[in-house]
Amino acid sequence: MMVKFLGGASVVGSLAMFTEVDGESLLFDFGFTPSKPPKFPHYPPKVDTAFLTHAHIDHSGVMPWLGGRYDTSFFGTPVTLDLTMLLCEDSLKIAKEEAYSFPYDPGDVFRFKRNFEEVHYGHRVEVGTEKAVVEGRSAGHIPGSTMWVIEADKKYVFTGDINTIDTRLVKGNTPVKCDVLIMEATYSDFDHPPRDKVEVDFLDKVDEVVSRGGKAVVPAFAVGRTQEVLMLLYEEGYNVWLDGMGKTVNGILMDHSKYVADAQALKRSVKKVKEVYSNHGRRLAISEGDVIVTTSGMLDGGPIMEYMLRIKDDPKSAILLTGYQVEGCNGRRLRDHGMIDFYGVQEKMNCEVAFFDLSAHAGRHDLLEFARKCEPEKIVLCHSDNREPIAAELKKDFEVLTPMEMDEVEL
Repeated sequence: MMVKFLGGASVVGSLAMFTEVDGESLLFDFGFTPSKPPKFPHYPPKVDTAFLTHAHIDHSGVMPWLGGRYDTSFFGTPVTLDLTMLLCEDSLKIAKEEAYSFPYDPGDVFRFKRNFEEVHYGHRVEVGTEKAVVEGRSAGHIPGSTMWVIEADKKYVFTGDINTIDTRLVKGNTPVKCDVLIMEATYSDFDHPPRDKVEVDFLDKVDEVVSRGGKAVVPAFAVGRTQEVLMLLYEEGYNVWLDGMGKTVNGILMDHSKYVADAQALKRSVKKVKEVYSNHGRRLAISEGDVIVTTSGMLDGGPIMEYMLRIKDDPKSAILLTGYQVEGCNGRRLRDHGMIDFYGVQEKMNCEVAFFDLSAHAGRHDLLEFARKCEPEKIVLCHSDNREPIAAELKKDFEVLTPMEMDEVEL
């Protein structure tokens, strides 16, 4: 089998892997990097069938283009469909507001939904003239995230984003024995600190901020991170307010509760928070709230901008980052330089800024352990801007490939 990465080989984001199986053209993921302006992958020739690992925009965000151009068939979990629809419609809205050129329109999003076939874990999809099969397994990343197992001339596994540890939202994934492993390597050179310690440190910081009379503002990705943070805060007695797209995502996840590790805990957490729907609500949140959880997770627009403006000169308040900050985004600018771009004006943030690693990706050690348990003959590393550290370690036992974008690789 030959594969070509149209994006996401040597960078984090814009993942897209093109291949052909028994005369049928397949695409695994097709996302864009949510920078300003967005960065898109290369566009493929005709795609018969596309498989989506999960809804995060760097994996799903260009999928509607395929429906509009090629009438492609799509496969993924039901929760992935609903979340992807939400995020793609939001991407169109942002592109219009920011005056960015965008590769698809609302009609393409409709065609994507029309052509989408929902599959659950363990469901087998036949592809090609020789009836090769593609089967979904849990990736452990966010609810509904899927590793795709391709059984053709060999057994291939395309991981998408994976996590091997249990979190409050999703149980960790299980290795799949295969001949070829195509694996993300986002954290090739980094081990995450123990999850339970990070959670304690986060709650300690919230308590410190609230005790001194400040506001703890938590930018969080709408899909996954918002729900984890709410579940973490549930029993702590804070006055928690929720703003942004996470409110809608909460409803989607509760509608697909079988994909959530503890749906009842999520439901209790959501019922306890106060939700913001207006500018008046934001004023109430900032005056009455202890903790405000809101989008966007990378601080590039959305309600977070209003809250940052209100606390930027308050040393008692804090912005508590909980997720990956891509190069060029406001969150990375804040972490590296203590500055925020407020609609074209750079301003210094005089409130406290802290980071807590609640990543939904496997770290270096867990990636190595996962790869070894899959027992492949060959490993292809992707979705990383620094693959060499983990490649060097894996090369002791396996054949390891690190293709660049648009390289054709025979597996």
